Amino acid sequence: MLTLTLKESPHVPLEAEVISPDVVANLTPGEVRALPVLLGKRRCRLDDWFDVDGDAGDEIEVRGDASKVKWIGRGMTRGRVTVVGNAGTHLGAYMTGGSVEVTGSAGDWVGGEMGGGTIRVRGDAGGQLGAAYRGSPSGMSGGTILVGGSAGIELGMRMKRGLIAVGGKVRDFAGLQMKGGTIVLTGGAEIRTGAWMARGTIVSLVPLRLLPTFAAAGPYHPTFLRLYARHLRPLGFALPCEPHEGAYRRYTGDAAVPGKGEVLVWQPA
Repeated sequence: MLTLTLKESPHVPLEAEVISPDVVANLTPGEVRALPVLLGKRRCRLDDWFDVDGDAGDEIEVRGDASKVKWIGRGMTRGRVTVVGNAGTHLGAYMTGGSVEVTGSAGDWVGGEMGGGTIRVRGDAGGQLGAAYRGSPSGMSGGTILVGGSAGIELGMRMKRGLIAVGGKVRDFAGLQMKGGTIVLTGGAEIRTGAWMARGTIVSLVPLRLLPTFAAAGPYHPTFLRLYARHLRPLGFALPCEPHEGAYRRYTGDAAVPGKGEVLVWQPA
């Protein structure tokens, strides 16, 4: 396993997309130390900012407060990256395989336009989880993002496929312009949830303040949620789905698009 220990927190964001199993797997220790990173416009070496130990392979551990280290795990297709501490913006962006885990919190754009793999943030996350970058037509197209704490605005913006589950409350515009996939909100969300969504499913375990362009469609016991419950339970997310526990209130919309999405709000018995 390759261990990267941050020497000091950079005063401006450090772009370190080379911290990826795809990049380091076949390199010698000297080649890993010489990998380029950018501090603003200044080109540096990886070992200018990190103590590099161990052998390169499919496992990387990053230690220290990396909240200003950007692009960790960018585009990775395999392996595992563990951040012991906080992580910066664009964590796991464009990844299509492998897994990323952060023991602390992460910045904005976690899993931006990812196509596969798993990202787990034990603490809080910023905005635009799994979202489309500005000007791009689609966000995440596959994979799983799990956040133990809260999350910021525009979660899942324009996502097409995949799963996002958040333990705490999220901010405005969750599921903005959503095209598909599933979002699970254990702690609910602020306002404008599902705005302009075309397709997809948003599940909330607490009441939501929905836009008037969503229409109530009655109580619902979706069979597919049993599969999600089975998948999420060992990951620490409890998703009720038994009729004796209660029912989901289904809302369809957003009629302003018009859209064929659905918002399922849990109502305990």
